[in-house]
Amino acid sequence: MSHAIVWFRADLRLADNPALAAALEAGHAVIPVYVLDEETAGIRAFGTAARWWLRQSLQALDAALRSRGSRLVLRRGPAEQVIDELVTQCQADAVYWNRLYDPASRDRDARLKQSLLARGVTAHSFKASLLTEPWEARTKAGLPFKVFTPFWRACRAQADPGRPLDAPTRLPRPAGSLAGASIASLLHQETPSDLAAHWTPGEASAVDRLASFLDDDLEAYHRQRDIPAVDATSRLSPHLAFGELSPRQIWRAVTARRPSPGGEKFLAEIGWREFSYNLLFHVGGLDRHSMRAEFDDLPWRDQPELIDAWKHGRTGYPIVDAGMRQLLATGWMHNRVRMITASFLIKHLLVDWRIGERWFWNRLVDADPANNPVGWQWVAGSGADAAPFFRIFNPVLQGEKFDPAGAYVKRWLPELAHLPPNSTHRPWTADPPLSQQRYPQPIVDHASARQRALDAFAGLRRRPLRSP
Repeated sequence: MSHAIVWFRADLRLADNPALAAALEAGHAVIPVYVLDEETAGIRAFGTAARWWLRQSLQALDAALRSRGSRLVLRRGPAEQVIDELVTQCQADAVYWNRLYDPASRDRDARLKQSLLARGVTAHSFKASLLTEPWEARTKAGLPFKVFTPFWRACRAQADPGRPLDAPTRLPRPAGSLAGASIASLLHQETPSDLAAHWTPGEASAVDRLASFLDDDLEAYHRQRDIPAVDATSRLSPHLAFGELSPRQIWRAVTARRPSPGGEKFLAEIGWREFSYNLLFHVGGLDRHSMRAEFDDLPWRDQPELIDAWKHGRTGYPIVDAGMRQLLATGWMHNRVRMITASFLIKHLLVDWRIGERWFWNRLVDADPANNPVGWQWVAGSGADAAPFFRIFNPVLQGEKFDPAGAYVKRWLPELAHLPPNSTHRPWTADPPLSQQRYPQPIVDHASARQRALDAFAGLRRRPLRSP
């Protein structure tokens, strides 16, 4: 029997895994491999929270493989070199993988494919992480989309993505064994173990979470998704980020149900993820460069003490601080609150959006190379189809609108638990005074900070979006 390497990357699942299915269909004995590549130029290393998730997810994948007669081979190093060495060691006839879309991964994969073909080893890549490839959705002029609504309309007009592939029940394994790193040695740096109190990584957990969301929350999703005190969002984002669940599985599960406003809104959120990857593919460098080049001229302020207060939930604005403490405790933050906290850093403190993006990248279990920077640039106003810079969230009004009873704030800021709803988001108006509440005074005044941001934006000269 011929041998084939199946290279797992952002697709840590057995079901609906086109690379794995194709290798088995071709009759190969499969060698499942994961390479922790933090050395190839341009590859973004995982943050601490994501590394914790990755470790648990790899353990779950290895257990699933072992139950089918195989096991996961783990390696560390530049993936081109590692895969090339493994091909020699296993005498592999082919290598299979599912595509990634950031420029560094694409360039690396293209070089590897050429190198393998030169050796007479076939290389096969597949679509597994998106519903629509970035080159499949184009404007009538044949250009990439830069606005979400027409992009999603074009995606919806394409053919149904098809039925997800079943997980194999058995994996033929080559004779002999390959030495490799253990998961513990591969990912020895971890975040505090209390993340385990909030999450269960792995494919089985992802499937269960999807089913629970569809049964309990989908119908009301469009009404409740912006209320952080209500557990009404899917919380599938880390499972999607690591590929424990495919967007095609989600699409099929949602569209199999009765059409509803909640279902349409949820699919549009999957569409925003597709749009983010479309931008990553066509523009690249989204975590390093503002898509609108004029934002490079903004007079960003270097304020380490205020940045530290923001990072640790000590700004004096309860909805901001609750979100930042939720992030520290759970590795996740409600999406509405992500926008509020990002707006506060960028526009109230006039801090470069890249500083906030890097903090989220390090602390989020769902840190995603497309969604994370695109979301930050959307809030900053520097991205494609972004909110304008002069849209500045008032953190008090945002809190009162989306957390009117203060339940979310009081969960994460127990020092404010005694406040009535009318002062929860304005604790400086409460009795007793703030000095007796163990909660800080606001680090900036909203009105003056807002005007400072508007003045900074007014000085910018409009430039076109960056090209790839």
